[in-house]
Amino acid sequence: MALTGRAALLAALGSLPVGIWEPSWTGILAVNAPLAVACACDFALAAPVRRLGLTRSGDTSARLGETADVTLTVTNPSGRPLRAHIRDAWPPSSWQPGTEVAASRHHLTVPAGERRRLTTRLRPTRRGDRQADRVTIRSYGPLGLFSRQGSHKVSWTVRVLPPFTSRKHLPSKLARLRELDGRTSVLTRGEGTEFDSLREYVPGDDTRSIDWRATARQTSVAVRTWRPERDRHILVVLDTGRTSAGRVGDAPRLDASMDAALLLAALASRAGDRVDLLAYDRKVRALVQGRTANDLLPSLVNAMAPLEPELVETNARGLTATALRTAPRRSLIVLLTSLDAAPIEEGLLPVLPQLTQRHTVLLASVADPHIARMATARGNTDAIYEAAAAAQAQTERHRTAEQLRRHGVTIVDATPDDLAPALADAYLALKAAGRL
Repeated sequence: MALTGRAALLAALGSLPVGIWEPSWTGILAVNAPLAVACACDFALAAPVRRLGLTRSGDTSARLGETADVTLTVTNPSGRPLRAHIRDAWPPSSWQPGTEVAASRHHLTVPAGERRRLTTRLRPTRRGDRQADRVTIRSYGPLGLFSRQGSHKVSWTVRVLPPFTSRKHLPSKLARLRELDGRTSVLTRGEGTEFDSLREYVPGDDTRSIDWRATARQTSVAVRTWRPERDRHILVVLDTGRTSAGRVGDAPRLDASMDAALLLAALASRAGDRVDLLAYDRKVRALVQGRTANDLLPSLVNAMAPLEPELVETNARGLTATALRTAPRRSLIVLLTSLDAAPIEEGLLPVLPQLTQRHTVLLASVADPHIARMATARGNTDAIYEAAAAAQAQTERHRTAEQLRRHGVTIVDATPDDLAPALADAYLALKAAGRL
């Protein structure tokens, strides 16, 4: 129990005659007896907390940065009205900093035998599962002098999904895809493309595209048009090891890699290709296989939501072996990892031939824009030292990328904001060149 009606208590004492304050047992009893009776009655009239029924409903998922509304239904089966202060507790990352108190506290009155609903609006600041904590209820009597307090465990989980901010680039990439696919006047030719149709020869066409048999059957020269192959297999590999935990701006590198993977998956599924996902460091953290185009994005964001960088060195041999098992036939393997020299030279390069001899490999890495700003800094001694350190880091990064290119790996190295569209462009370039 907690004494809460301090103002009411003082008002009650102040209304008594002055003579009652004489220091005698009679005076003390004269003051305390009515007050004790009032407090006892107030406590007795407060609705019991343990008998309340609580259930939840509402949103079970939300994208990072958006809101989720969770409804708590409070049922009062007792014969006394419930006048309560309620705290609906969730993890701190369920709200923007400084808004938790206003969002989680509620005042509620529930008449005897009835139920009422209250809504807690969450605005999570991190990906993953946010699970409801205890609901603490403080039930007051009609005078507000005393209260009953208790807690209930009412389970509910809200999964916070990746935000997919690169979705804004999808229309322009789809327009480029339509050009490659022959739905506009631009048609491509290259190794690994599929025959599309015949059309009349126009000056400037590649003479190797002339179909001589078709030409012999008509009065004009006919050329073949080609379109990129469909139903290719793409395996997106997310490195969730130590290097993915490095923060670039306000978010870890893993978040930028996820965003790029989602744009690539959306684009490739529209192109008729099959996309799978593997998240790995020293063991499989997530695996999405065999999804249809309609189910692909929901499955990917759901699998990515709980992923967090693991502070361990990625096992490159284990990653390669798992990727080969996941993609037994020729595929495009998109490896989203770091371009740091040590992990590449000691981990990936020794096992890279196992991937490149069977598959086309594309490596995408998140670059830190702060390094580029440091490299151009001048003006004082500290700035010059920073510029020298940044230039050295950039040189090592370029050297590592060149080593990978010599093994036939396509490299995409871009800042978090540019990584997703750059990766999509690299995919379209490979498709236009017939390398898928």
